[in-house]
Parts: sequence; structure tokens; C-alpha cells
Amino acid sequence: MLRTLLASFGALLLDMKDSLGRGWSHMRRRGPSQIQFWFIALMIGIAAGLAAVLFRFGVSFLQQTLYGVEDVTKLHSFAESLPWYWVLIIPMMGGVAVGIILHHFTPDGRVRSVSDVIEGAALNEGRVEKKAGIASALSSMITLGTGGSTGREGPVVHIAAMISSWVSNVIRADGITGRDLLGCAVAAAVSASFNAPIAGALFALEVVLRHFAVHAFAPIVIASVAGTVINRLVFGDTAEFALPGTTALEFYAELPAYLILGLVCGLVAVTLMRCVFWADDLETRLQTRLGLPYWLRPALAGALLGLLAIWFPHIIGVGYETTSAALTGKLLLHEAIVFAMIKVAAVAITMGGRMGGGIFSPSLMIGALTGLAFGLIATSVFPEISGSHTLYALAGMGAVAAAVLGAPISTTLIVFELTGDWQTGLAVMVSVSLSTALASRLVDRSFFLTQLERRNIHLAAGPQAYLLAMFRVAGVMRKTEEGIDEDACWEMIAEGVYVDGNATLEAAMPIFDKSSVVFIPVVNLSGEGQAPELWGALYHVDALKAYNRALAATAAEEHS
Repeated sequence: MLRTLLASFGALLLDMKDSLGRGWSHMRRRGPSQIQFWFIALMIGIAAGLAAVLFRFGVSFLQQTLYGVEDVTKLHSFAESLPWYWVLIIPMMGGVAVGIILHHFTPDGRVRSVSDVIEGAALNEGRVEKKAGIASALSSMITLGTGGSTGREGPVVHIAAMISSWVSNVIRADGITGRDLLGCAVAAAVSASFNAPIAGALFALEVVLRHFAVHAFAPIVIASVAGTVINRLVFGDTAEFALPGTTALEFYAELPAYLILGLVCGLVAVTLMRCVFWADDLETRLQTRLGLPYWLRPALAGALLGLLAIWFPHIIGVGYETTSAALTGKLLLHEAIVFAMIKVAAVAITMGGRMGGGIFSPSLMIGALTGLAFGLIATSVFPEISGSHTLYALAGMGAVAAAVLGAPISTTLIVFELTGDWQTGLAVMVSVSLSTALASRLVDRSFFLTQLERRNIHLAAGPQAYLLAMFRVAGVMRKTEEGIDEDACWEMIAEGVYVDGNATLEAAMPIFDKSSVVFIPVVNLSGEGQAPELWGALYHVDALKAYNRALAATAAEEHS
């Protein structure tokens, strides 16, 4: 009897194994079903949430170990009591470590962050780099742990994107599935970082995927909730910032002041972004002119940060202590203005020095300081119709961050979820809308899209601008054996009308517009001084067909 039961149980296990094997093979061949996809989204959400929490613990461990502080939320206050040379040395040593890591594990010494995730979603079927991404995550952890003046949202978003990229490769996901899984990972990472499930889901849709397709909404929400649950199991259901008393808007007559605050915050956001880009260009020119190695650049940035932190320790790390002080009105007018200016300089030094970290948390701090300064002035000029100056700090925090991220919807919700204050919607929404509208006209939509534009990756204008860059000329051309007119091709080559087979349609289409020809010879440029090798011909009609198919597929995905 026992032998029969064991045999039956063994047969059942074999059947289950065969069924799982067939299901796995089917999923790898045809992609996951809806139920399978939601389950995968849940697993990715849990994994991304755990990664975000572990990253936060890693940063806290480094800060506690290096600075000797017990409560990392009071880091800058504690740093004031440290010897000046210690405040100087810690960021400098962190910069040395970051420089060595990036020099050995990245081809360009550049930290990967949110902009690379956006690029992966648009141009690489939802995949991001892994080797450079791991080095970037470690570099960002060291940067924040040693006092770098950036945030933790950029690194955790890229770490989550690496998790989804691995899953997409394992199940051989197509572009749509890969992008949806990427959105799930990003939503969970943001939610786990800020205890903000609604904002996390909308951030993934608004900033990374850049569309609100219905088919992506459910799995992204599932992953976002999973990331939030991980955060609350570890840290509890508490808001990041506690606001004292009521921050309700006292009079509708006060709303024009928030319109002006939005414009001011838009200019502050543009100043922050341009300072970062200016610092990056300046340090690149100096590095090239002086012949400095890659690894020395973050070390010099760390030394400058340490020097600045001796007099202004509030720039150390994420800066939640100073942000909380601004939101609770514990700073004077001159302190708010000076701290905001110094923080902009510190962020520019850190990011221009290629040290690592994100831009979101610094923009929250700068926004809160800007709003507080504006509120102190406004409430003193018109005290009879003014509410609390801390409400201006809250609105300013959202306005600067929204303008920097180019994400008014998700940033507004993040502000509400970070503070737990849902009674101030009018003030925050008015300021956010004006700041975003102004800043988006002075930069390429957002900080991230401007970063990509500076690397000649044109995503800000939408799919019609970047889809051409997804097609290599060699993949669309007609080969020489397909009956092209080789004599005509060589005549055009002699006249300088040709395109490299390794180029993209983005380079080929302007040639059609300029030359008004039916086809362009496609050549292989072997090297300097060598004659080009004829590969085939790119016909204008073939290029347009490929482009139209890509536009149709993109439209179908975004409206499904």
C-alpha cells in the first residue's frame, strides 16, 4: 500500500514538473498571460521594494559608521560638532572610492540614473545596462554615505530597472512587456523609497514610460503597492515629514501669491538644472585640458564638498533635516535664502563631479527653502490676508521638484504623501502648474530629458523624433544582390551622396530631404584613407514604411 502511494506521489510530481516545464516554455515562446504577468509584476514589486530598502540601509550604515551619528535624520546637526578636518576628509575619501569604481566598471566614468532608465524604456525595449548599473548603485551609496549632496531616488530607480531587465531577458519579453515590467519596477522603487504608492505608480507612467496606457496601469499599481508594503513593514506607516498644526489656505485672495511663487520656483528649478549642467561642462573641460584621470574627478568634487560642509553642514547627504526645518518654519529668512543658494552649489559640485545620486531629494529641499523665504516675505507684506508661511514652503517644495522632474502630477501626489497633508491642494497645484509650465520652456521638458538631449538622444519631442534612431540603415536597405543600380550608386558616392550602413535613419532622412533622390547608396566606411565598400541602397519609400510601422506600433501601445 505504501509503495503504491509513493509511486502515485512520484508520478504526480513528474506530471507537475512536466506541466511547469511546458508552461515555462510556452511563456518564453509567446510571453506571459495576463495572470502570469500580474504575478511577475508582484514579484518584481517585492524585489524592487527590498532593493530600495536595502539601499537606504546601506546609506544609513555608511553615515553611522563614518560620521559616528546614531540618528541619520540629524546628520547635519551632528556634523556641526565634528572636527573640521573630519568633515573635509570623509567626502573626499568617498570621491576617491567612487572615482576608482566608475573608472574600472564604466566606459565613460558616468553614473547611471533615471535618464538612462527613460532611455531604456524608449530605445532598448525596457532594458538598462547591468555592469555599469551595479557600479553606479555602489557609487551612489558611497556618495550619499560620505556626504554627497544628492538624493537616493535616482539610484534605486536604476537598481529596480536592472531587476526588471533581468526578468525581461529571462522570459524573453518583447518591447511592450519589457517596458511594462520596467514601469512596475520603477513604481515599486519610488513607492518603497517614499512610502508613496499613488505617486510611485504615476511617476512610472508619467516620467519613465511617458504614457498612461490602460494595459500598463494594473500591473504597475500592483507593483507599487507591493513596494509600499515593504516600506511600511520595515519603517512603519509614517510620513517622511511631520507638519505642525494646520496648513490650510486661509483666503482665496492668497492664491495669486501662489501663482507668483510658482513662477519663482520655475526660475529656481531652471537655475538648479543649468548650474548642474554648467558644472558638468566646466569640470569636463578642466579634466580634458589638464589630462586628469577619470577617478580623480569625483575625488576633487568630494574635496570641494567637504570644504563647503565645514561652514554649511546642512548640505551633507539627502538633507531631510533641513527640509523638515523649512516645512516647520524653524529657519529665518536669511537662513532660507543662503541655505538654498549653497545647496544649489553643492548639488552642482556633486553631480558635475560625477559622484552619483539623484536630483529629486535636493530639489525638494531647495523648493522648501525657496517657498519658506517667499512665504516669510509675503506674509509680512500682507499679514491681514495671509495664512501660514509654512504652506508656502510646502507649495515651493512641490513646485521646484515638479519643474525639475517634468512631472507635475506625480510630484504633487508625492508632496501630499510625504507630508500626509491633503488639505492644501489648491496652493500646491497652482504653484506646481506654473513652475512646470515655465521651466519646460527654458529646458528640454525636464532635467532627465535635458540630460539625454545633451548626449544627442532626442526623446523630449516624442516618438516622432526618436523612433528614427531605432533603425540601423543596414537593417532597412536593399542589398546589392537585390538588383540595385550599382553604377548609379557609385556616381552618387563620387558626388558625396551616401550614408554609412552603421548609421541610423535619423542620419539618412535629412539626406533625402536635401538631395531629393529616390535612394541613397549605403557604404561601409572601413577607415580613414580607404575607399568605401558598397553594401546596398536605402530607398526613401522603405525608410518611410519602417518609420510609419514604428509610429503605428507606438500609438497602439500608448492607447491600448
